[in-house]
Amino acid sequence: MKPKFLALSLLLLMGCSTTKLVGTWKNPDIVLFDASQVLVVGMAQDDNVRMEFETRFVEELKKQGVDGVRSIDVFDVEFTSSERSEQELAKVEEQLLDKDFDAILFTKVVGTENRKTLKERMNNVDKLFVRFSNDYLEHQEIYYDPSYYDSFNIYHLETSLYCICIGKERELIWRGNVDVTEPVNIEKAMDTYIKLITKAMGEQEVIF
Repeated sequence: MKPKFLALSLLLLMGCSTTKLVGTWKNPDIVLFDASQVLVVGMAQDDNVRMEFETRFVEELKKQGVDGVRSIDVFDVEFTSSERSEQELAKVEEQLLDKDFDAILFTKVVGTENRKTLKERMNNVDKLFVRFSNDYLEHQEIYYDPSYYDSFNIYHLETSLYCICIGKERELIWRGNVDVTEPVNIEKAMDTYIKLITKAMGEQEVIF
């Protein structure tokens, strides 16, 4: 793997020849979940990758009648450049609530096969995060630690939908897991991944 790619966390965004939805989970207490304004978070150290992914995801949401907002337009540079506390993240969540956000769509790489090195905490890729703050805090090093990943072949990605509901924790509404192999083309990879996720959410009556 070339050194210039070590800074990326959403490695699927370099492109792929195979993108497969391998599983979904929906909160059994939720029958329908509508959202009018969604914050789209794509965890990546490379700002260009992050911007491109979030932009394309927002565009797809708008096609479905949902107002999406990129996290790159909400989180300032300083916020994602270093480790944040649970208290700081709680403040951000309250600000989102005040701005009438309904949900957060959170995408990240959670693991890989045929890897050389990976942070020890990623060994348990099946861990279920039911709160946005826990999920973010567990993986926030993706933004600023260049040694977080080393060499990958098959990437396991995850998109989680959290509600922003008055009087409630930012609980998990839906989660989709996708496997990506053989990075090749960035534009095709982004579009394929986003359409796969939005289609799955629509079929399970989430957001759309």
